[in-house]
Amino acid sequence: MSDQFEFIGANDKPALLAFSSPEWLDQMRAALQELGYKVHTAATHSDFLIRFSQVRYQVVILEERFAANSIEENQTLKALQHMPMNQRRHATTILVGDSFQTFTPMQAFQQSVHAVISSSELFLAKQLIEKSVADNNMFLHSYNDVLSRLYTAPAAR
Repeated sequence: MSDQFEFIGANDKPALLAFSSPEWLDQMRAALQELGYKVHTAATHSDFLIRFSQVRYQVVILEERFAANSIEENQTLKALQHMPMNQRRHATTILVGDSFQTFTPMQAFQQSVHAVISSSELFLAKQLIEKSVADNNMFLHSYNDVLSRLYTAPAAR
């Protein structure tokens, strides 16, 4: 209960994990903490959605079979896929599983995430997370630049 109300400061980098496999969860948590992220873990689909709606997570990593028997039954992934982009643009979303080939753009596009990672390559978790975040930031650079110019431009009279 106490971590539910954990304070997130302006300089914190929040990350959210949703895994059923404890080994994969531990690997990803360690990699994120090494990169300086404040890591939260969702235990259920509803827990994930509550946390995601309350905090602007910079990184979201979920397992393809999170609290489900197959990717088709993953309610968390389905909720993210149907969420409007303005509600999820702030987060780099990474999907981990046995059925993916790491950094295959078409697989990521099919699942409406920024990157997919094969579970066989989790030993490179830190580097894969860094690359995913950097690629997403590069992709959104122009968009973020225009937004910042709009916010700082003097009002036209």
